Amino acid sequence: MMKNRTIPNAALRALAISGLALALAACGGATAPDAGSAMVEDAEDRADRAREAVRADAAEAVTVPEAFATPMTPEDNIDSVASWTAPDGQVLLLATAKSTHRLVVYDGATGALVRHVGERGAGAGQFDRPNGIAVADDLAFVVERDNRRVQVLRLPGMQTVAEFGADVLKLPYGLWINEVDGGYEIYVTDAWMTGEDAQGEDILPPLDQLDRRVHRFAFAPQGNGFAARHVGAFGDTSPDGALRVVESLWGDPANDQLLIAEEDETYANEFKVYDLAGKYSGRTIGAEFLQAQAEGIVLKTCADGSGWWITTEQGKGRTSFHLFERGSLDHVGAVAGPTVANTDGIWLHDAPATGFPDGVLYAVHDDQGAVAIDWREIASALELPACAR
Repeated sequence: MMKNRTIPNAALRALAISGLALALAACGGATAPDAGSAMVEDAEDRADRAREAVRADAAEAVTVPEAFATPMTPEDNIDSVASWTAPDGQVLLLATAKSTHRLVVYDGATGALVRHVGERGAGAGQFDRPNGIAVADDLAFVVERDNRRVQVLRLPGMQTVAEFGADVLKLPYGLWINEVDGGYEIYVTDAWMTGEDAQGEDILPPLDQLDRRVHRFAFAPQGNGFAARHVGAFGDTSPDGALRVVESLWGDPANDQLLIAEEDETYANEFKVYDLAGKYSGRTIGAEFLQAQAEGIVLKTCADGSGWWITTEQGKGRTSFHLFERGSLDHVGAVAGPTVANTDGIWLHDAPATGFPDGVLYAVHDDQGAVAIDWREIASALELPACAR
């Protein structure tokens, strides 16, 4: 979640959103919040006022139990999570802590705190505003917004083995890793702005400058280390396809689809569909279902080629997770936990683990920790067919 910024016709959009909130209230939905109420957040994480105006009752989401919650540490400002399985079968859940500039490691079976990694700085093993995180094989890739780089650490020791991107990235947030023969193709979102207005709000670049919202890097072993190469950047510049405010993304190589969350709520709550080469497909999903900010994205895959996209509707009071069919992108339903709210990143541990024979969804909870939701609970609640791995 990012702070507000000035965009063309923002006032007109705000009026339209306010009208929608009143209409929802008249129909028994959520009422618009008190305009004078204050929100306690850091400067980056100030929510759009429009966001609270359109928050609707999430009762349409089926409630599923949460297996556990990690310790809640508000000082950390947790953003994103990713998991890794050790050779002995233990699952570790890694989380980025933006305000304390470190990684937090939990036991993936119980949520218990295992340890902290790193401190503030620009050296190896140090972080400055770590945001996105992803794991591939025994490597953890961490996006650092304020160091403008991706740092790569080898698990489980967390030794830094590479860093890249500082020469081209301006304000990176999220990433997705596509494993290819002999290495990885890494997609990194870059939500740079053109400055701030008199109220300290970000100013969105004009459409014709949004052609570098996602960067692609090739990353592969070389000698005793690794080599990274910038492959290019992309972003549609049409009103429909432009990536205004970006963080989360995830891809499906089998169907040549890349979903990218649009976080500019004054424009839309939706996911834009691109292909892996960076071309906008002309399609978006979620706008008719999401009543709060579009956020985390993961993909559940099945052996027969089917599966489901799991996406996040970041409600302040309650997070809903909307599922869409893989390939067709048809909406199949939504689930929500009894407590999890204000979710940024999510991660699907799509393998058997202690207590979770069919996998587990990890979701950030209110910037303070994470919860775990058994995949079996999600599949049962939405009556999904069996999914062989």
